[in-house]
Amino acid sequence: MSSTYPPVSPTLGRKKSLVVTDTPKLDLESYIANYAGRTRLERLYLIGTTSTLLGVEALKLLIKEIKEGKDVSFYMDAWSALKSIAPDEPEAQRDNEWIDVTNKANAAETARLEAQLKGYKNNLIKESIRMGNEDLGKHYEATGQLALAFDAYSRMRQDISTPRHVIEVSKHIIEVAIERKEHIAILSNIQKMRGTVVSPEEDKLLKPFIQATDGIAQLYSGQYLAAAQIFLHTPPGMGISCNTVITPNDVAIYGGLCALATIDRNDMQKLVLENSDFRTYLELEPHIRRAIQAFVNSKYSTCLEILESYRADYMLDIHLQKHVDELYTRVRSKSIVQYFIPFSCVTFETLNKNFAPPGKTVEKELAEMIKCGELDARIDLVAKTLVSPSKVNRQELQQETLKAAKQIEREARQHLLRMNIIASDMETKGSKENNRRGLGGGLPGELFGTV
Repeated sequence: MSSTYPPVSPTLGRKKSLVVTDTPKLDLESYIANYAGRTRLERLYLIGTTSTLLGVEALKLLIKEIKEGKDVSFYMDAWSALKSIAPDEPEAQRDNEWIDVTNKANAAETARLEAQLKGYKNNLIKESIRMGNEDLGKHYEATGQLALAFDAYSRMRQDISTPRHVIEVSKHIIEVAIERKEHIAILSNIQKMRGTVVSPEEDKLLKPFIQATDGIAQLYSGQYLAAAQIFLHTPPGMGISCNTVITPNDVAIYGGLCALATIDRNDMQKLVLENSDFRTYLELEPHIRRAIQAFVNSKYSTCLEILESYRADYMLDIHLQKHVDELYTRVRSKSIVQYFIPFSCVTFETLNKNFAPPGKTVEKELAEMIKCGELDARIDLVAKTLVSPSKVNRQELQQETLKAAKQIEREARQHLLRMNIIASDMETKGSKENNRRGLGGGLPGELFGTV
């Protein structure tokens, strides 16, 4: 039965051309121990099919864990991947006996659950129908049939009777939707959870899950500013309550990177570093905090170096992988814009030294930034420099400032001279009409001209 409905997973259908050859900083066993459920398997598969250094270890661990469950289709994917890179490993030998036994057990369990649900429907027992659909959904999810699991969980809605049921249904659907990367389904069910009235204690437990999954949905759709704002306001206390989807460390990484890519530098200190909620998560990933602090302190090359040193880790993250290049590009572009503000001219050599990714140059990126209006500058290909078009305007402003300063100095001297003349009783006495015409508003024009 399970072979009839292969799993719709994030790993399937992905182009296998992406390969990470750099050494990641993560320890595989420690990293994967933070997760539970299907996301644990999906993350192992991604690492196994992407990393040249951790691939074999990840796939061997994945095959071991899959065989403790009942997802035959996922086993075939993992076995095929391991066989292609390490055919001599014991785990690369296909376990046909396990496949046959598991397929038969899955088919029997599916038939039993469907018959049980049919009986509940005939008896019109709403609570039993709801639980029957839930059991069927969990079975489909465990066997990798995510589309059928989604449908089974969705059918639970017509038989719910309490706010707790609404929350349970929405959580089931959100978790499956995240595995299938369907951000619209995630967002719609998040709204249902937010609109459900629960006790203050339950609300405190639910908020981290709601915020974290909402942030993932925004990340999927490329809404990085919205994702940053949501992750930054994820309340502390998540613990392991969301480990079937995300961990507190992920919140720090996703929120920190999205904030660096989208939030203005002048607001970063207040919105990120001084954010009491997000600070709890940042403490788990101190390198993200250092990168943000460096950016705030105008140490842009330091910020980029920190991020670059963790690129391999982020390329092995199931939710972040497809967004790493875009997020890094945005952070680098923001850094270049901020760096260039006080200068009228900067050489390509300086820019490449401070901002170019390893083995690359920034010339093409500068041209794109200028083209889209992100950077107000022009490129001098002869001199190999980036030039501010406002240079002439600054020179004119300096000249006008000097001219105004001389005028102020001249007028001050005139007033001092007039005061000294009056104090020395050297003022020319004349008729009131002459006084008004000559000295009423200052010294005569002839005298002004001699100062």
